[in-house]
Parts: sequence; structure tokens; C-alpha cells
Amino acid sequence: MAYADSTTELPCAGLTADADGEALYQMGLIYATGQGVKEDSVTAHKWFNLAALRGHEAAKICRMEMADQLSKDELSEALKQARAWLRLMN
Repeated sequence: MAYADSTTELPCAGLTADADGEALYQMGLIYATGQGVKEDSVTAHKWFNLAALRGHEAAKICRMEMADQLSKDELSEALKQARAWLRLMN
């Protein structure tokens, strides 16, 4: 997962529990392509998964494509991170 030092803000910092699927999908794209952050397939899958849970159709496709690229352990970590984010937001 990409971390920031005290002078850099993570792109997800403004997301709240009521973030819509599009905002979550955009986070997935940021991490999948490394836009301003280190490219991170595990974190990208997490955001695509969260967006898919909100009904975002393109995120469902990206989530499947990303899952095909991850090892079993990486996929497990992505799912763990998604569950942690949901717990944090509730």
C-alpha cells in the first residue's frame, strides 16, 4: 500500500462512508495506473471492490481483471483492506 509522509496527502483522504461508486472507482484507477502514487494492484483492487459494492459496473470489470493479476495472498490482502475500510467508515 502506498503511504505518504507528513507533507503529502493521500488521494483517498477526503473519502467518507457515503462516497459514491464513481469516487471509489476513480481511486482504483489512480492506484492501478500510478497517478500521483506508486502503482499498487492490491490497493487498486480494494478500491474497485468497494466501488463494485456500490453498484459501479466498470469497477466490477476492473476488479475481475485486477484479481486475475494478483496472487492468492495479494487478493486476500486486498479483500482484507476493503473490509477494514468498510469497518473504519461505519
